[in-house]
Amino acid sequence: MVAPFRIDRRRTRAVRVGHVVIGGGAPVVVQSMTDTDTADVAATVRQIRELAEAGSEIVRVTVPTLEAARAVPRIRERLEAEGLRVPLVGDFHFNGDRLLAEVPELAPALDKLRINPGTIGPGERRDRRFEAMIEAALRHDRPVRIGVNWGSLDRTLAARLMDENARRPEPWPAEAVLREALVRSALESAARAEELGLPGDRIVLSAKVSRVPDLVVVYRELARRADYPLHLGLTEAGMGTPGIVASAAALALLLAEGIGDTVRVSLTPAPGAARSEEVRVCREVLQALGLRRFAPSVSACPGCGRTTSDGFRRLAAEIRDWLERRMPEWRARYPGAETLRVAVMGCVVNGPGESRHADVGISLPGKGERPVAPVYVDGEKVATLRGETLAEDFKRIVEAYVARRFGGARAAE
Repeated sequence: MVAPFRIDRRRTRAVRVGHVVIGGGAPVVVQSMTDTDTADVAATVRQIRELAEAGSEIVRVTVPTLEAARAVPRIRERLEAEGLRVPLVGDFHFNGDRLLAEVPELAPALDKLRINPGTIGPGERRDRRFEAMIEAALRHDRPVRIGVNWGSLDRTLAARLMDENARRPEPWPAEAVLREALVRSALESAARAEELGLPGDRIVLSAKVSRVPDLVVVYRELARRADYPLHLGLTEAGMGTPGIVASAAALALLLAEGIGDTVRVSLTPAPGAARSEEVRVCREVLQALGLRRFAPSVSACPGCGRTTSDGFRRLAAEIRDWLERRMPEWRARYPGAETLRVAVMGCVVNGPGESRHADVGISLPGKGERPVAPVYVDGEKVATLRGETLAEDFKRIVEAYVARRFGGARAAE
């Protein structure tokens, strides 16, 4: 017997970020980051709302200036007034210690602080700034993500490891030393935070790079050496299809090994495109691996010379969009509806079989086939559709199936 695919997730500490739990066996969390000027309260609130509505369970905002720091509490107030309960993370570089000190209402308005050890200065200045930020987290009972980055690596640490490497009988390649520096920077910073009193269950780690093989190697090593929850994602993944493919490949490789507790896809949006595309990619990766279910899936064949028109493609797109519109109501009325599997197929070769494997499936006619479309529910043929009302007739069958299968739990309450 062929064994089923199974992901045994790495066991980590659980870190609470607002009402969301990262690690500790909790579902992998989707997060994203705004690209508005944080000082522009209205624009930032609007984008946070868009990201949250797309499915981002945590949203990060950059806090680079005094104006941005003063805006964060007002952003929080506006979100609460709208009833939007999404945890906010403050992204700090260079001057986070000063901003947290000068704007005492800043830390209470955030649910987590993000610190990059490579951007807060060298030597004693770095130590003082790091300590001040950890003390702020302690004072306000906030967790911290220690996020190191390939592009802003702690130069002092990198130089020290390069010197150590030069004394080896067989020195490592330079890139291997930099990967080790990323891992060491994250782990040594986390150890220092714990020495300063921050509990280990308030620490999340990340080590961002822009190449898939490097990311996989670095996170495997982080997972081997520590039990902190890990934030996954390529940094500067790029635009469009290349950025999506690279991010999906990196996340899937690690998540399939049980590594990763929260994910972000750092896509560069096309001009005028929605920021929320990165959220959808995260959700699709998690759903494809079976780690989370967010919406019904639609299987559809790609089309070939056996298909006579693009009818099945148009129907597949229509059903996909209709399911997305129905999910807000179904989520409230029919718990479990997100697990629904629908098939829209284009000819007799694989159409009937794939339709039978889905919960509800339809097999449209291909070239030379009778102009009828059999519909299957739970593997059994229940109807034959034809004509201009085919799409609406199929939707009614799906709607009835959802109410029958998923309505029982709600009715029993």
